[in-house]
Amino acid sequence: MTKDSNAKEIPQGSQSLFKALQLIEILSNYPNGCPLAHLAEQADMNKSTVHRLLQGLHAAGYVTPAPASGSYRLTTKFISVGQKALSSLNIIHVAAGHLETLNLTTCETVNFSSREDDHVILIYKLEPTTGMMRTRAYIGQHHPLYCTAMGKIFMAYGQADYPKQYWQSHKEQIVPLTRNTITELDQLYRELEEIRNDGYAMDREENELGVSCIAVPVFDIYHRVPYAVSISLSTVKLQQMGLDALLTPLRAAATAISKELGCEPK
Repeated sequence: MTKDSNAKEIPQGSQSLFKALQLIEILSNYPNGCPLAHLAEQADMNKSTVHRLLQGLHAAGYVTPAPASGSYRLTTKFISVGQKALSSLNIIHVAAGHLETLNLTTCETVNFSSREDDHVILIYKLEPTTGMMRTRAYIGQHHPLYCTAMGKIFMAYGQADYPKQYWQSHKEQIVPLTRNTITELDQLYRELEEIRNDGYAMDREENELGVSCIAVPVFDIYHRVPYAVSISLSTVKLQQMGLDALLTPLRAAATAISKELGCEPK
């Protein structure tokens, strides 16, 4: 094994490949092109090596000369490759390991969902590793948006005019399931604003008495929110543990899944 300038181990015979990938990563930060000399400096390589690698990438269609003389930029071929990579992702395969870690860390019920039309659909669930409490939710089940933590996540990070449209089109379905259920649009707006500011949503016994839920968003490469992760547990246990004890590992899991989907932290 050998090491590059960043002290990463590189398999023998793969130095050129790793150096070319390094150039690609640097060029991705320069959409209008990067001068060869500056690129060489950034990569800690000599200009002749950088030029040789760029010629190979150019021949393969991944790099092209930029308008500024002596500069290079990435081509749109990366968009095609990236879209194919994203479409081939099996989200459960991507997320399962992170969700299992969350489950083992917190010992509580872990839920993973997507949004389908005007509902949350549960696509993965892990039961608590200790205790006797089991929620009634099951994989494939649809849940309302207005009274669930994950549903509020999808509304908070969705289109700005959607909550009002949802409220108007679901008047008959928006009913108090418990004494804590939000059934007024103004109250929902205030909560959605808090969710965007705080980065998490709560179901405070709004769907089932005695059960609380904390949810956070999962972002994709476009900073949209296609998925949400949540922890469900008894309200008594939440009060005993404290919100922060659960939020930290919950956010860590969501961030790890987001990175797998190509989301870079802002």
